[in-house]
Amino acid sequence: MITVPALPQLILLPGLLNDAELWRDQISGLADVARPWVPDLTPYGTIRQMAQHVLDHAEPTFALAGFSMGGYVAQDIARIAPERIERLALLDTSIRVDTPERAAQRRALNKAAAKGGTFLGIGQAIMKSYVDASRLDDLDLTRRIVDMTQRLGREVFLRQNSLEREDGEAALRALRVPLVVIVGENDQITPAEGHRKMAAAIGCSHLVVIPDTGHMTPMEAPGLVNGALRHWLARPAGHR
Repeated sequence: MITVPALPQLILLPGLLNDAELWRDQISGLADVARPWVPDLTPYGTIRQMAQHVLDHAEPTFALAGFSMGGYVAQDIARIAPERIERLALLDTSIRVDTPERAAQRRALNKAAAKGGTFLGIGQAIMKSYVDASRLDDLDLTRRIVDMTQRLGREVFLRQNSLEREDGEAALRALRVPLVVIVGENDQITPAEGHRKMAAAIGCSHLVVIPDTGHMTPMEAPGLVNGALRHWLARPAGHR
């Protein structure tokens, strides 16, 4: 009797004010090559708590993909349990601590969000910094993003926007697993040029720049993102 190998667990880590809706098209589109799981990171107040939650509930080894804030969680998992990661994908994220300017922006956003009133999440006023200009009139896409961020709400935003982010270069360079870095060509939150530098810093030769997309690549260009992840999942173990 022929034994068919079990599909690998694929852990999909969401970003700030994101939940499983971010990964909707990856959950369905990659189900034939992996078993996707999206952990709930919203209750936790530190990156380490998020990483530990994932490790406490994950299988012994797994494929790991982190988007934006989730990329920092992935880096912390690589820091504390590298032997459990079979392969790693980083999407629209960074491996560096916040610059003083970015830290100041976060403080200002938290101050504004804490004032009360209706919490708009990623509302239409700031959507242009999250999706490509060509997609601003895509009402299905923008409504999904607005609804997701409003559903998670003010307290989750304040908690996640206050997270202390560590430099992940050393932890990622030490991994000896298939790596891929994916970014939207017009990502304004974590620009493509930063991903080129990231890939070089961690020794990743697989950089995928998704054309005509902004920060929300899993939602903006699910077909291209799924193609990149499918190729990554098929790469031989031990080949970075």
